[in-house]
Amino acid sequence: MTQINHNYTLLQGSYLFSEIAKRRTKFMQDNPNAQIISLGIGDVTRGLPDAITKAMHDAVDELSNPSTFRGYGPEQGYDFLINDIINNDYKARGIDIATNEVFVSDGSKCDVGNIQEIFSQDAVIAVQDPVYPVYVDTNVMAGRSGKFNKETNQYENIVYLKCDASNNFTPSLPDRKVDLIYLCYPNNPTGMTLSKEELKRWVDFAKANDCIILYDSAYEAFIQEADVPRSIYEIEGAKEVAIEFRSFSKTAGFTGVRCAYTVVPRELKAKDADGNAVLVNDLWNRRHTTKFNGVSYVTQRGAAAIYTPEGKAQIASIIDYYMTNAGIIREGLASLGLEVFGGVNAPYIWLKTPNGLDSWAFFDKLLSEANIVGTPGVGFGQAGQGYFRLTAFGSRENTEKAVERITKLSL
Repeated sequence: MTQINHNYTLLQGSYLFSEIAKRRTKFMQDNPNAQIISLGIGDVTRGLPDAITKAMHDAVDELSNPSTFRGYGPEQGYDFLINDIINNDYKARGIDIATNEVFVSDGSKCDVGNIQEIFSQDAVIAVQDPVYPVYVDTNVMAGRSGKFNKETNQYENIVYLKCDASNNFTPSLPDRKVDLIYLCYPNNPTGMTLSKEELKRWVDFAKANDCIILYDSAYEAFIQEADVPRSIYEIEGAKEVAIEFRSFSKTAGFTGVRCAYTVVPRELKAKDADGNAVLVNDLWNRRHTTKFNGVSYVTQRGAAAIYTPEGKAQIASIIDYYMTNAGIIREGLASLGLEVFGGVNAPYIWLKTPNGLDSWAFFDKLLSEANIVGTPGVGFGQAGQGYFRLTAFGSRENTEKAVERITKLSL
């Protein structure tokens, strides 16, 4: 009988959002008349902007004509989109990125999950706690995690950087040697950010300790405060130690379309088994071209439309809509005396569960008594126990209705 990859047996329980869906389905079966409001999974609701759908329709028309038809495109992405990304997301902020440093993909979740493949199996990883589950689970699958300790709710070989109210959700630098550091800002799930000074500490640490930062900035478009860095490359020296991941999923409603990109600077180096320096960009390019055939032409034309004057205006309107929702949730919860974090530079609100309830107990209370689905903080890691995440991606009507329901709860 064929033997499986043993590392998969080390994964703990169901994937977080699968477990949420399971509990929601069970509740709806038992309560068919309940009107559920979902503020849990971070899926968007506003629909694609007109500038994007027009560009995609035009691209479909091109593909229907033999003279303008396109088959396989470059795995790294079409030049028209890569140049738009560089000019608008980087050069506009004084950051110099080359065309061969940008890799267009079908989602940041794929990229942050796949990037670990190009590093040694014995690489030591550090993650924020709470953490986006994909960072941990993909390293478990790859065999880097070691055994799971049920008492600590952590893997023995992973370095966890605690982020909670006691340290203002700002992780301390690792106290042991690590190779890869996953940072996510604006943070999912806490909705918090780092200042340039705080981010510089991480870049300086990575340079001094020969490690690489995997910087997930999928929510940078939601930043409202001018002094919050939108890219790690705003920090001097970051191109020598950091890979940056960005997504169009929440920015432009591409959760069902799928398009993102990763920046791997040519300055970034790692070492091979003999200690020789290797360009990480070359490795990612090889992995990308071997396992990926590229994002569709239609999708990339839609993504490029984000950078047109019409696209920018429409995107700004959508982001304003979601951030207004975030303000409604944040202010509504704070008015009840709850401890609330995030929701200022990110579409996520992170709250301390009341009366010492654990995260899943609060999930069940919110579902059963208010018919609202959220995300238990402990699902993101042990440091998330006693916290809860709500998203601002719902409709305005449902957001206001949800806050009204919560205010009627006995908390």
